[in-house]
Amino acid sequence: MPARDGEAPVFDAVPERARWRYRPRRAFWRSRVVRATAVILVLGLCALVILALVREETGTAGFLVGLGLAVLPVPLLLAAFRWLDRVEPGPWKNLLFAFAWGAFAAALMSLLANTFAIRWIATATADRASADVLGATVVAPVVEETAKACAILLVFLFRRRDFTSLVDGVVIAGFTATGFAFTENILYLGTAFGEDQETGTTSGIASVTAATFFVRVVMSPFAHPLFTVCTGIGFGVAAAMAGRWRRGFRRVARVIVPPAGLALAMGLHALWNGSTTFGPLGFFLVYGAFMLPVLGLLTWFAVWSRQRELRTVAAELPAYAAAGWLAPDEPPALSSMRARGVARGYAARTFGRPASRAVGEYEAFATSLAFLRYRSRRGLVAPDFTAREQELLHHMWQRRQVAGPALTYAARATGRAWTPPPHRDYTGYNPYRA
Repeated sequence: MPARDGEAPVFDAVPERARWRYRPRRAFWRSRVVRATAVILVLGLCALVILALVREETGTAGFLVGLGLAVLPVPLLLAAFRWLDRVEPGPWKNLLFAFAWGAFAAALMSLLANTFAIRWIATATADRASADVLGATVVAPVVEETAKACAILLVFLFRRRDFTSLVDGVVIAGFTATGFAFTENILYLGTAFGEDQETGTTSGIASVTAATFFVRVVMSPFAHPLFTVCTGIGFGVAAAMAGRWRRGFRRVARVIVPPAGLALAMGLHALWNGSTTFGPLGFFLVYGAFMLPVLGLLTWFAVWSRQRELRTVAAELPAYAAAGWLAPDEPPALSSMRARGVARGYAARTFGRPASRAVGEYEAFATSLAFLRYRSRRGLVAPDFTAREQELLHHMWQRRQVAGPALTYAARATGRAWTPPPHRDYTGYNPYRA
């Protein structure tokens, strides 16, 4: 624990101001610019191909109607997963990559693989109906969940610093699945609209578009996120197990747990798709007796993981307060989402919106610092631990004059810390103190 001596600490391990982030020299093909360009080109090409295929399948009118209806649940789902990630928010570029991968790359891979597999099964068995059923209950769950899992795997491998907990796995999986469901809903809703146009049914209970919208958007917008979250939990467990167990057991578990989560996602997906083959009764039975309880269980688990992150912040930051880096009332405030919001509001009312942004940045840096110390205490010490710790302290030190009073006020206003009587509140406003 670095001790703070004096009013102007020296950050020996922090690069100069123009290069605060430590970036070692890399080969050209490992450059971030090169990788980002390659990812954007690949996802852009996948977007053009999948959207062209969907438009060819549904027609222009069906594509536009499907697009307008499919986009409705997307903001709600993304907001829910982002809410889970508020304790230690992940970079938006990771979330945008996950959504784009699900909407374009995974959707394209699934469409091509499912079409090829169903045609091959139909040709081999000479039974188109059986091929469709087998494709929906066996082929589609395996192909689609594998395609979505690729996004989680890529973030896990190449953005390991940002993938450290169960919540990270849930959020990445949720964004990926939401993007996949968005594109799939365009296809299903656009096709349903085309059927209504052919039959002349444009409204009412007999409308295929209305029925499809009710089932896919109203009743089960969470279906694909529910499946893929199981895979995300598997990768999140693998990330959270680092340093806790013996090395041999940890290696075996980190290899087994993600495939186990993927297998569970495939099983849930197969059960959901297979329920439609038993008629409406089978569908509602699976929906009410299995899907809703599983959704409730996973929701509780995600919220519990979020609260566990707040408890980690409350347990790790007092050491920095004891060393003089934080005020005594700051750790209780930083371990409460309500107190964090109160601190940002207080800063905005007192000093303006730039101060509120500074407090928000201070909260993010403090949370990263808490998790960095938490991982180091569990044995997972990165080679640049000292530089990373001093870098975070450096960022916090620059914002302390605004963030410190705001967080102290929030801790006392929300009851997280003891409020001294006015005549003993020496940390408050004093016109006689310079």
